[in-house]
Amino acid sequence: MAYVQCSEDLTCSVCLSIFTDPVTLPCGHSFCRQCVIEVHSCPQCREALSTEAKCLPTSVVLKNLAEKVREAEKMKEEGGSEKAEFHDLCPEHEEKLKLFCVTEQQLACIICRDGERHEGHKFKPIKEAATSLRKDLETSVQDVLDDIHAIESLANTQREEITKTKEKSEQLKTQIRRQFEEMHQFLQRREDEIKNELKHKEEDGIEKMSHSLKAIETALSERKEMELKTASILEISDSEKFLKSWTEGKSMMTTEDLFKPRAKELQLVNTSLSLGPYESHLQFFMWKEMLQVIQPRAEQLSLRSNSTVLSVSDDGRSLFSAPQSNQADLFSKFGQSFTSGQHYWEVEVGSRDYWELGLKDNSLRYDGKKYYAFHQTVGLPLVFEGRPRKIGVYLNCSSKKLSFYDADNMKHIHTVSPDLTSMPVSAYFNIRHKEPDRNPITVCWY
Repeated sequence: MAYVQCSEDLTCSVCLSIFTDPVTLPCGHSFCRQCVIEVHSCPQCREALSTEAKCLPTSVVLKNLAEKVREAEKMKEEGGSEKAEFHDLCPEHEEKLKLFCVTEQQLACIICRDGERHEGHKFKPIKEAATSLRKDLETSVQDVLDDIHAIESLANTQREEITKTKEKSEQLKTQIRRQFEEMHQFLQRREDEIKNELKHKEEDGIEKMSHSLKAIETALSERKEMELKTASILEISDSEKFLKSWTEGKSMMTTEDLFKPRAKELQLVNTSLSLGPYESHLQFFMWKEMLQVIQPRAEQLSLRSNSTVLSVSDDGRSLFSAPQSNQADLFSKFGQSFTSGQHYWEVEVGSRDYWELGLKDNSLRYDGKKYYAFHQTVGLPLVFEGRPRKIGVYLNCSSKKLSFYDADNMKHIHTVSPDLTSMPVSAYFNIRHKEPDRNPITVCWY
């Protein structure tokens, strides 16, 4: 029975009694305050308790629900001795309340029915109204129980998502620490900055998910309270007392609205932590920032414009194209296609007046005056300081992100989300120049 189930849910697992001054521990389990005042860990899951955790405030929701269960038990015990005929009088007309106003959901007398206030309202005899309402409530109470179970499932899933996010955050912190062990004082500052960025993302994601969980738990508490109230009212056998108990403090909302399922209205928040290229190319990006310190040499892969035909070098990394008339396009793909993983390459654009780089339909363009980020045929104007001479392109196939950087200082320019449903994809170039071109295009692929 629904009432028995609610009573079990509000029972302390230590003293096996209905909650008295209940508190909820940080792990989410609830007990009577007196039952956990001397313990050092949760009696149910054994999670350690801090000193502050023993000064928890009373859980008002659980306390109110527990008090209602006690009242319901008392009413159940006293129900058999209160079968005498009982009628309240109308406070306005001092007549017996023999009718039930369906429109306003309240008891009424004969004079109330004929009054101006109830003009046009629908009335039923008390017993008929009670029979109809009881039938509706008996049907609806099961819907409430189903809704409670659905909301509980949502709450558990949301807690799992929070745990996964924290675990993912810890994994990323470990990875960052391990890679930063190979760097020294100069990298210490960058390590702290990146870890702070991760921390903010973690806090941001957990805040959103905690807000969602709070909404879910609030809905769950309201549903449980409604189920408890309904179950206790259904225990009343007297029709008049039954209707009076149901309508006391009740708004004009219909029974159908009160018992409308809430689970489908609630949403789970799933937050995937990501540090972008710092997850797979952390050391490389840090190395690029340390050019002033360690000055490494990368293998230079050239795209030269003095060829007679467009061709690909033997290693598959270099493209060669001959200029046509006074202006030529070097318009091609990388020698290798991408189907998965993370990839990074750099292109020397120098002082050319026109170039497009990235993927087909997802590129960064410079037309001699302005910069644009293109997705399909839509161009977004970009504004940033300086004029990059070398463009870094980072493709993450798993997160479906394509990012552009000023490769000289690794400053982020823009990120787009390309459609990668048609794999494989290839790097895209559209570079124009006027003859003679004395500065061959250089590509570095990492």
